[in-house]
Amino acid sequence: MCADLNVDVLVIGAGPTGLGAAKRLHQVNGPSWLIIDSSEKAGGLASTDVTPEGFLYDVGGHVIFSHYKYFDDCINEALPKDEDWYTHQRISYVRYKSLWVPYPFQNNISMLPKEDQVAAIDGLIDAALEARVASTKPKDFDEWIIRNTGEGIANQFMRPYNYKVWAVPTTKMQCQWLGERVAAPDVKRLLQNVVLNKVAGGWGPNATFRFPARDGTGGIWIAVANTLPDENKRFGKKGEVTKVDATKKVVTLKDGTTIGYEKLISTMNVDQLVETMGNQELVTLSKGLFYSSTHVIGVGIRGARPERIGDKCWLYYPEDNCPFYRATIFSNYSPYNQPQADVKLPTISIADGSKPASTEPKEGPYWSIMLEVSQSSLKPVDEANLLKDCIQGLINTDMIKPDDEIVSTYHRKFDHGYPTPTLEREGVLKQLLPKLQDMDIYSRGRFGSWRYEVGNQDHSFMLGVEAADHIVNGAVELTLNYPDFVNSRQNGERRLDQGPVASKRNGAALPSRSK
Repeated sequence: MCADLNVDVLVIGAGPTGLGAAKRLHQVNGPSWLIIDSSEKAGGLASTDVTPEGFLYDVGGHVIFSHYKYFDDCINEALPKDEDWYTHQRISYVRYKSLWVPYPFQNNISMLPKEDQVAAIDGLIDAALEARVASTKPKDFDEWIIRNTGEGIANQFMRPYNYKVWAVPTTKMQCQWLGERVAAPDVKRLLQNVVLNKVAGGWGPNATFRFPARDGTGGIWIAVANTLPDENKRFGKKGEVTKVDATKKVVTLKDGTTIGYEKLISTMNVDQLVETMGNQELVTLSKGLFYSSTHVIGVGIRGARPERIGDKCWLYYPEDNCPFYRATIFSNYSPYNQPQADVKLPTISIADGSKPASTEPKEGPYWSIMLEVSQSSLKPVDEANLLKDCIQGLINTDMIKPDDEIVSTYHRKFDHGYPTPTLEREGVLKQLLPKLQDMDIYSRGRFGSWRYEVGNQDHSFMLGVEAADHIVNGAVELTLNYPDFVNSRQNGERRLDQGPVASKRNGAALPSRSK
């Protein structure tokens, strides 16, 4: 290869996927490798920003829960002390008609007004009767919703909320991605709870989660990157890719440096990767992939955390009285996610938009809220007024009061926010990913493999680990190819004592489940 530098395996991107690949390549101590990233710090879409006032905001709602022991071991190596972490019980609600309905909504209709309970129960009964005679699988997400929850819950929560999240109608989404991400209600238990006026909780893999004490989620990945040798890392301007020549197997960087490789693990957005390759066939194919953008909004407030907020973690908003679909009480995750109480900050505005009586800096305490807003060609957003609209939405939903003092704001847009599981997605990926792999390019990660169902931090990390293992010894890439398997709470994968599966491919057979 005619390049300035040659390695066996080049890894593009230092988010969780790229770091997983690099970590595994470093451990096996076999092929030569290098990881590059255009950002000065590791983390990618799991990084953390800090405002000038000292408020931390993750670039989206991230918490640590895991399906893999290997993932646990790697982050515990990076942050090994008990004081490095806080462990939380999830306290999560849906805001509906000025009520706080415990999450998941569809399991807690006992908390709804009576007329809404009746509509929900009618739909659930219809759905249960239909399910007894249905002979086909749902054709899309909307049909899955109707079959599982009925029209009542669909119209109360599932349709409006999912549109706010995905920025596409549920009729345009497939339903194979669901797995453990959407709770299908237990109708008998649900009706018992209505009669007994009981609440159902604790559902899902993140009912208990960890969060780093300092530096936000991004601090985890900076710490993981710090376990890798400096000579194998190129971050910042010297790591920005401008061209990928798949024929010559050479990557060109912005500074003109060329890097030759035998195998390439790319965590770039796959639609942007094929553009850098200049392969028109793949560019055309990638046009069939849809994504939404994400706006992350942060609001820092002076004063003690209100009693009505309490220990809430994250909250869901299906209604149109606010632009955000989710709010995270980020100050509840760690006392170091905001300035300490003795830090003096000026009030920049009152929540109702009026000017403060004084802008003299004064002490806290402080608390903070992080909001997420989706945007797509099917769901436009007034970007210029979004921060103002979000603050008004916080007032509308009783999250903050009109006279609250705002001391800090944050707004950042991520063009690629959610890889949307549209009806067309599988048809594209079944062609695109194998074509790239035939060129020795392993496109992996949240937007590299475009599979939201394996897009959490643990999944993303293992996509990189397993790609490295496949390159080194032909191991099966479980997370990419069998997302339902790795997401099953019964599969025992999280408790495996060994590292990643290292068995050779054997047709399409799955490995046996561990005890």
